[in-house]
Amino acid sequence: MTTKNTHQYQPKLCWVGDVQKICYATRDEAEVAATVAQHDHGLKAPLSVYRCEFGDHYHLSSSPSML
Repeated sequence: MTTKNTHQYQPKLCWVGDVQKICYATRDEAEVAATVAQHDHGLKAPLSVYRCEFGDHYHLSSSPSML
């Protein structure tokens, strides 16, 4: 008998303003995610990484003003 794994990865999220954003444990982890997202989505402008003001983690932003 075979069983299917129906569990999907659910990243940790937190509210930033009126949207939920993915939380990254370290700046390095967030920078790697930014590079991957930029490549996968064909973005011309780089994503920025910033420390969350509400917790001990990091988020990505397309706005350089979040630095």
